[in-house]
Amino acid sequence: MKKNADYDLVIIGGGPAGLTAGLYAARARLKTVLVEKVVPGGQVLITDWVENYPGFPEGITGTDLVKHMTGQAQRFGLEIEADEVISVDHGPGPVRTIRLTGKTITAHAVIVATGATPKKLGVPGEDMFFGKGISSCATCDGPFYKNRVVAAVGGGDTAVQESVFLTKFAEKVYLIHRRDRFRAEKILQERALANDRIEVLWDTVVTGVSGLTHVENLHIRNVRTGESRSLRADAFFIWIGIKPNAAFLDDRVERDEFGFIRANDRMETSVPGIFAAGDVRSTPLRQIATAVGDAAIAASSAEHYIENLE
Repeated sequence: MKKNADYDLVIIGGGPAGLTAGLYAARARLKTVLVEKVVPGGQVLITDWVENYPGFPEGITGTDLVKHMTGQAQRFGLEIEADEVISVDHGPGPVRTIRLTGKTITAHAVIVATGATPKKLGVPGEDMFFGKGISSCATCDGPFYKNRVVAAVGGGDTAVQESVFLTKFAEKVYLIHRRDRFRAEKILQERALANDRIEVLWDTVVTGVSGLTHVENLHIRNVRTGESRSLRADAFFIWIGIKPNAAFLDDRVERDEFGFIRANDRMETSVPGIFAAGDVRSTPLRQIATAVGDAAIAASSAEHYIENLE
C-alpha cells in the first residue's frame, strides 16, 4: 500500500509551467501544492506585453496572463504557498521530503518548474528598465520595434543569431561586444557581419541605461581607447547567458553542460518521481507556449507515476 504523504504532488515554481502543471494536477484531483517564493508569475510578470501566446489575438499584459492562469488553477482547488524550497530528498522510496524555509513537507512526486534567469550586466538602469525596453527574448519583443533602432550585447551564438533575427523588424541593430571577435559559430558570424542592418561595436561595454519611462539611451565605453559616449536606442537586448534556477537540487538530478535539467519526452528526470517542465529544462526553445506544453505532460506523467506506486 502507498505510504502516506502530506501531498500527492509538490510543484516548485509559479510561472506559466508551474501554474499549468497545477491546473492539470488539480483537475486530476491530486492533492497538490505549488510553492513559489513571492507571488506566481515568474519572468512573465516583468513582460510588458505578450503577443505570441495563442488565444489572445490583440495581445495581453504579462500580469493579466498570470492572473488568468492563477485564477483558473485555483478554481479547481490548487493550493499555492509563498515559500522557498531549500532542498528536495532525492533518495529511493515513494515519499520525498521537501524542505522549505519555514517547514518540511512530503509528497509522492515533485515537478520542478523554477525557470531560468537571464544573466545581468549589473549596470545602472538595468533593473529599472527590464520589461520597459530591456529584454532577453527577441522572439517575444522584437516585433514591437519595427523600423526602430535597437541595441544588443553579447558575442555567443544566441547574441549573434538573435541580432540577425531582430533585423526582420528593426531598422538598425547595434551589436555590442567587449572583445574584438565573436565566440559564435563561424556561419552565424558570417550572417551577422554580412547584414547591412547590423553594426558591430567591438571592444565595447555597456556602462548604463537611461530614459524616462522606457529605454532611450545606452551609455557605452570602448575598453581600448577609454572613450565613453551615449548611444540612442529604443530597446536593449541582453544575451550574455541564462542560468537555471535549480540550486536546491543535487547532482543526482542529471543536468546538461549549462546546468539545465535533462528530462525525456515524458518530462521524467534521472530521479524517479521528480519531473521537470519549462525553462529550467534542457530545451531548444524557452517560450510561454513551450513551458505550458511541458507542464501538461509533466502533470500527466506525475499522475501516472503516483497511481502506480506500491
